[in-house]
Amino acid sequence: MTASATKPSPAQPRPTPKLRWWQEALYCLAFYAAYTVVRDVHGTTPVSRAHAFANAEKIIDLEQFFGLFQERRIQSWFLHSTLIVKLFDDYYGSAHFVITLAVLMYLFRRQPWRYPLWRNTLAVTTALALIGFALFPLLPPRLLPPGYHIVDTLRTVGGLWSFNSGPMNSVSNQYAAMPSLHCAWSLWCALAVRPSIKGRVTRELVWLYPALTVLCVVVTGNHYLADVIGGAITLGVGYGAARVITSLFANRDRAAT
Repeated sequence: MTASATKPSPAQPRPTPKLRWWQEALYCLAFYAAYTVVRDVHGTTPVSRAHAFANAEKIIDLEQFFGLFQERRIQSWFLHSTLIVKLFDDYYGSAHFVITLAVLMYLFRRQPWRYPLWRNTLAVTTALALIGFALFPLLPPRLLPPGYHIVDTLRTVGGLWSFNSGPMNSVSNQYAAMPSLHCAWSLWCALAVRPSIKGRVTRELVWLYPALTVLCVVVTGNHYLADVIGGAITLGVGYGAARVITSLFANRDRAAT
């Protein structure tokens, strides 16, 4: 056997898709426009509060069956601190958009070979969540009757924004709670960046972001724990579907080449 035959072949370079920033920006704008139309533009008008509350009772019954109806208890741990609650209110209204966009830009610039799969995962997950919002309008914990003793922190403490303001109240669908996109997107961020982080300890720190998001959505009264679980399941289904979609497009591009 010759030396050339035994010499290991060099590692194959990662196949990098042809990405154009302006094209990706148009995709994001078009998708966000569709997201806004489905989730926000019609507000809560098409859905009766009674319908949303009936669905909330189903979720509460389910959580009680599994011993998960702990939203009131978790929120009570933080209500003594106005500063912490206000920070959570601000975090809820801004972090999920800012950090998700930052991760998308990072993948596009630094790891373009991974970008299509995670972009498609985000898109499919969000589309599935929109279907959930339409088919299962859900009254969030903060809007439950007073007997449940869950505080609407956006109303009592406030933050950078509020559902109770005129424009926000008229366009925002406050019954879009199941699944929690805040939690799905934060978990997506952690999964998307974790493989690129060096150091075992540092790599595990990414889980703090989705964990903090779960705490935020419960403390602010915006989501049930069931919504959090629904967000994780939706992301899992979105990832599976995105793998198939990304593979089909990659095969098409290879065939065209």
